[in-house]
Amino acid sequence: MIAVIMAALMSSLTSIFNSSSTLFAIDIWQRLRKKATEQELMIVGRVFVLILVAISILWIPIIQTANSGQLFDYIQSITSYLAPPITALFILAIFCRRINEPGAFWGLMFGLVVGFIRMVMEFIYTAPSCGEEDQRPFVLKDVHYLYFAIILFGLTVAVIVFVSLCTPPIPEENLARLTWWTRYSETPEKDMENCNHQNTEHTPQKEKDSAISSSENIDLTDKEHGEVKYPFWKKLYFWFCGISVNPKSTLTREEEAAAQKKLTNIKEEPVWKTVCNCNAIILLAINIFLWGYFG
Repeated sequence: MIAVIMAALMSSLTSIFNSSSTLFAIDIWQRLRKKATEQELMIVGRVFVLILVAISILWIPIIQTANSGQLFDYIQSITSYLAPPITALFILAIFCRRINEPGAFWGLMFGLVVGFIRMVMEFIYTAPSCGEEDQRPFVLKDVHYLYFAIILFGLTVAVIVFVSLCTPPIPEENLARLTWWTRYSETPEKDMENCNHQNTEHTPQKEKDSAISSSENIDLTDKEHGEVKYPFWKKLYFWFCGISVNPKSTLTREEEAAAQKKLTNIKEEPVWKTVCNCNAIILLAINIFLWGYFG
């Protein structure tokens, strides 16, 4: 039993740590340091994982005091406070074309703030012992966290839809392959951010970046002709940071476009599509039976 729990814990933690470090390095650190190298991003990701491990260890006493030390109840309660806004936003973004960026942002912020307030209140007002009068606020005493998750989901949906309807919609040409209804669209994809900023870019900066790229390609070409030997400590350093010692081959724009098109292609073979759908229905039925039987 312990081996099963540890295996499940390790698989969950590794995925969470990897995704969190990637989000921090790509979405946050690159905004702070726009010219960060791949080596720097790898080091930042590794350090951020260590920080997450330290926070996880320091958070153990809080888990012991919350929900009477029951880990499963604690996980479900925290998920009920923070996951419904993200779930609502994802579902609306996939199935509703009218949802836009302001609606998504303000709806997500609203849901996270409301869920965070409930989570903080859960830590401040602890549950009374057996036989004692429950003097906690109504939202804690009479609204279970699972019911609160449903309410929070509905409120987030209402805010996202309301704000989206009050603001301009996203143009149809920018929705190619971004929603369920346009997943097979053959319209060329347009990057809204690049379209909005292409007029503000300066030619000198472009030339400077081109010159830097050219010099890097020249250095890379020179290194490809001769094998570069590194000392042992540097090879160990590269291994720890996840950096490849061998230089990568450069691809042309046509090759990159072809690889990207092949990577994003979602067309399926009819036979295997039917097999996957049947397996999904069978597994879903088994899960529903197990939840109903053992629940």
